[in-house]
Amino acid sequence: MRGKTGLIIGLAAGYVLGTRAGRERYEQIKSAAATVWHLDPVQKQVHRAEDLGKSALLALPRALWKGAVAVTRAASTNGGTPGERLDAALDAGKDASGDVVAAADTSADAAEKTVKKTATAAKKAATPRTAANES
Repeated sequence: MRGKTGLIIGLAAGYVLGTRAGRERYEQIKSAAATVWHLDPVQKQVHRAEDLGKSALLALPRALWKGAVAVTRAASTNGGTPGERLDAALDAGKDASGDVVAAADTSADAAEKTVKKTATAAKKAATPRTAANES
C-alpha cells in the first residue's frame, strides 16, 4: 500500500513540476512558430499553395466530367448489341481513368513542390541572421 501511495504522490509531483516547465517551453515554441508563420516569405508560399489547391480542385473534376461524358456516349451509341455497347463503355472508362490518374498525379506533384518550397522558405525565414552569416 505504501508503494502505491508513494508512486501516486511521485507521479503527481512530477506532473505538476513537468507541466510548469513544459508549459513555458511550449509557449516559447508557439511564439517562435507564430513569428515564422507571419513572415512575408512564408505567407507568399502559403498563398501559392492556396492558389495551387484551387487550380488542382478544378483540374480533377474536369477530367472526371470528360470521362463520364465519354463513357455515356460509348454506352448510348445506337449501333451494336448491348454487350458491344457495354464493352465500348468499359473501354472508354479505362481510357478516362488514365486521364483522371494523370490529373491527380499532376496536382499531387505540384502540391509536393509547393510544400517543399514553403518548407524551404520557412527554414530560411527562421534562421537567425548574424553578422557572420551575412558576410
